[in-house]
Amino acid sequence: MSVPHPEPVRLGVLGCADIAVRRVLPAVAGHPGLRLVAVASRRRGKAAAVTEVTGGEPVEGYDRLLARADVDAVYIPLPPALHADWIERALRAGKHVLAEKPLSLRHRDTAALVALARSRGLVLLENVMFPHHRAHQQVAALLADGAIGRPQTFSSTFTVPRRAPDDIRHQAGLGGGALLDNAVYPLRAARLLLGGAWSVAGAVMRTDSRLGVDLGGSALLTRADGLAAAVGFGLNHAYTCRYEIVGSTGRIVLDRAFTPPPDHRPRLLLERDGRTETHLLEADDQCRNLLGFFVAAVRGQTDWSAAARDTVEAAALVDQVRAAAAGGSDPFPGR
Repeated sequence: MSVPHPEPVRLGVLGCADIAVRRVLPAVAGHPGLRLVAVASRRRGKAAAVTEVTGGEPVEGYDRLLARADVDAVYIPLPPALHADWIERALRAGKHVLAEKPLSLRHRDTAALVALARSRGLVLLENVMFPHHRAHQQVAALLADGAIGRPQTFSSTFTVPRRAPDDIRHQAGLGGGALLDNAVYPLRAARLLLGGAWSVAGAVMRTDSRLGVDLGGSALLTRADGLAAAVGFGLNHAYTCRYEIVGSTGRIVLDRAFTPPPDHRPRLLLERDGRTETHLLEADDQCRNLLGFFVAAVRGQTDWSAAARDTVEAAALVDQVRAAAAGGSDPFPGR
């Protein structure tokens, strides 16, 4: 007797950002567990231009999409400063949510949104794709097997070249800046691979006074057992996307660690026993994998609590980096 396949999760999209059109919606189109129902924009013409390519119905206005009974879940690729408001509205409208990072500009708001989702029996997932690439599982397996002995230090850098002047990453009012845009990757990688509770021992950020946003920075994280992690991030740099773990008997380096295309084969360098090994890992589609995780969570087939915890704890680290770079004071007093 054949078992019927569950119906696809019916998805609506709030916004027409580049990441949605270029990366996420093509993956949605190829995923059997999702069906794109509608794309909303403040201007119907913009939504129509997207749906001509992606399918689905164009909708003028985000509230109109949230009011639709034929939408089970929404994907939110709006500018960071708008995330918290529209995530909350979507959850209160009874929709599961997949949202671009960060869920909000502050840890306390991110924690409140996750708590709201849980209280309403809904899924809230941050669209950080790299933990869903199998390369990191292979690195974790090497660490567990003692391939480099006891980990001693972790270092990671994610920097990208400067974008156009009107890019949202350069607009303070929209939640721009390198800290919110790409620092979360090395911060989360330290937790993903080495676990434990981290705190920020110190940080610096370089701010463009004309734009009012940080264009780069560095932070030192520590654990109670003395393990340290150095992370770098930036929006005005040569492209760098890697991490390195140095152990008592060797080291592991993974290049193109956070944003590999689906057909890219990551290169892993393993040094041990006086030898250097280069391993070309299998290609993997981390966007498709994340969408599959979201669908399974919406259907109640997998537990999303660990992902939620990672999101909340990463947001706390971002707050700590910001405060440390400001000399220990809260850059957003009263907010």
